[in-house]
Amino acid sequence: MTFPLRGGVAVVTGAAGGIGAALALELASRSCHLALIDRDGEALAGVAAAARRDGVTISEHTADVADPAAADGLRQAVLAAHGRTSVLINNAGVALLGRFDEISLTDMEWLFAINFWGTVRMCKAFVPVLRREPAAQIVNLSSIFGIVAPAGQTAYAAAKFAVRGFSEALMHELEDTAVDVSVVHPGYVNTAIARSARIAAAADPKEAAEKIANFDRMTGTTAEQAAARIVAGIERRQKRILVGRDAAWLDWMQRIFPVSYWGLMKRRAARQIARLAANSELRS
Repeated sequence: MTFPLRGGVAVVTGAAGGIGAALALELASRSCHLALIDRDGEALAGVAAAARRDGVTISEHTADVADPAAADGLRQAVLAAHGRTSVLINNAGVALLGRFDEISLTDMEWLFAINFWGTVRMCKAFVPVLRREPAAQIVNLSSIFGIVAPAGQTAYAAAKFAVRGFSEALMHELEDTAVDVSVVHPGYVNTAIARSARIAAAADPKEAAEKIANFDRMTGTTAEQAAARIVAGIERRQKRILVGRDAAWLDWMQRIFPVSYWGLMKRRAARQIARLAANSELRS
């Protein structure tokens, strides 16, 4: 049975840009009303204005999900604006560049406050509201780095593995209710997350810039394509939603080579980066 988005109310965090903004527009095109959340109120207003062209009701909430008090306040604000919620999409996330010996614990705590605790607190606040619905869905964005864990991503991978574990356990706890849980694992999606990443103070700026450039070279999926895939997964009530062929390939590789996948992953990435760099030079 297809999940009913038309006439529903979806809460989307991190909605001012990237996948979050694309999700807002994709859901609006399906006549789903929206409660959009982001720290950047100005950018959020632009996304909301674009989504309103589809004739849906939209509320805007400028808030930081890293704030421990934000989730309860957002629940009250969303209920005041819409009276209900049928979909919760925890999309807000940040990145941190640097190896474990370069990043500080303060940096790691900052990332966890958004990527993990923001997700947990929003679920805690909204699960009672979702359980009032005849059909509801929680959609938590992990990452392909919640399935594989590359070097240089200790903080990000730890948080995304945590989101995956939390979401799967919650999925099992809610299996006898009307609330479904989906975990999303995007691959390399063309958003600003790498370019806006926090760079560890001890990291080499040149190496960090190279990593950001390599990420941008490897992105094969647009935010709009990612959003379309996620929304299709919601409609199909899929428990795990892989976004991009690269995510599907890495998921398969980790299953086949659960210990040695990193060596294969490095070699494949090196070949791909070299090929893309060569193509770029030819075009210039």
